[in-house]
Amino acid sequence: MKSYHVGLSQRDEDVVKDLRSWKSVLKADPTEWLLGEDNPSVRCFTLLEVLDKSENDPQVKKSRKAIMQVGAVPKILSKQKSGGYWEVAEDFYVSKYEGTVWQLMVLAELGADPDEERVKRACEFVLEHSQDRESGGFSHRQGSDGGGAHDKVLPCLTGNMIWSLIRLGHLDDARVKRGIEWIARYQRFDDAVEKPAKGWPYDNHERCYGTHSCHMGVVKALKALAEIPADKRSESVKCTIEKGAGYLLKHHVHKRSHDLTHVSKTEWLHFGFPLMWNTDALEILDILTKLGYHDERMQEAIDLVVSKQDDLGRWKLERSFNGRLQVNIEQKGKPSKWVTLNALRVLKRFYIEPP
Repeated sequence: MKSYHVGLSQRDEDVVKDLRSWKSVLKADPTEWLLGEDNPSVRCFTLLEVLDKSENDPQVKKSRKAIMQVGAVPKILSKQKSGGYWEVAEDFYVSKYEGTVWQLMVLAELGADPDEERVKRACEFVLEHSQDRESGGFSHRQGSDGGGAHDKVLPCLTGNMIWSLIRLGHLDDARVKRGIEWIARYQRFDDAVEKPAKGWPYDNHERCYGTHSCHMGVVKALKALAEIPADKRSESVKCTIEKGAGYLLKHHVHKRSHDLTHVSKTEWLHFGFPLMWNTDALEILDILTKLGYHDERMQEAIDLVVSKQDDLGRWKLERSFNGRLQVNIEQKGKPSKWVTLNALRVLKRFYIEPP
């Protein structure tokens, strides 16, 4: 393996040692490929999360700036309407995958600058038109009061919007805090053992709740809560994280909890980016390892990740929404910098960070 650390302190030398240990599961080291300037988002996150650079590092600062100048982010922002939305304002969700909520997810994934005016306008549009003013959850339709329709709140959308808004600098916004409270209060982790909950919001959303909670709703809720810094998590958030992680571990990440010899959905074995409302085994591992979980029930999914690399230590883009997005991202069937980055940070956390 090549080393990208020379003349460093004792602490940095310890980091190098750790990097070598977790990289032993790789067939080759793709780090240099990920650091290419053709994808400034991947370069930035590789510097931060694989090479442990700080936000003040000159290379990181340069990459942050480039994200807003090169690639998908400026292309997406150039298509925004003056009101802060994309396509038709009221179709912010149902216009898949060109509408406003989907652009917010992609911008958050790519590390768009929260201080950029168009990014702020997009966040404000979603908060104003998709968030249910009564409950704090996020709806796929606008209601009569101008906010999200109370009877159209979705758990996966709420998780995705809270995650996106936190990533885009809105953690301290009172409206985002209400959304976090919605997740802690209403998100279910039922496993077809007890009777499902009754009342709002459960009665009209059998697919989301029912006797077995929708896996995607659980994943997106946990993804949102994992984005909250540990020292800013309330007791109710900590409790919800524990329940959500327990649910996913009971499923061994991607299996049927009542028959662990079967995969829940075969599509979850095929890695994609961005995933939008859907999920896969790699995303679930990313969330669990970010939360600090190192559990033997994750091992089979970890082995799946390791098995999918090519001889150069790269992972392919196996699933894609290309052709339906505002801007296509990478090419299906080809080595993917995004999937590779996600695989590396999962393996790094799982193998070297203490439980």
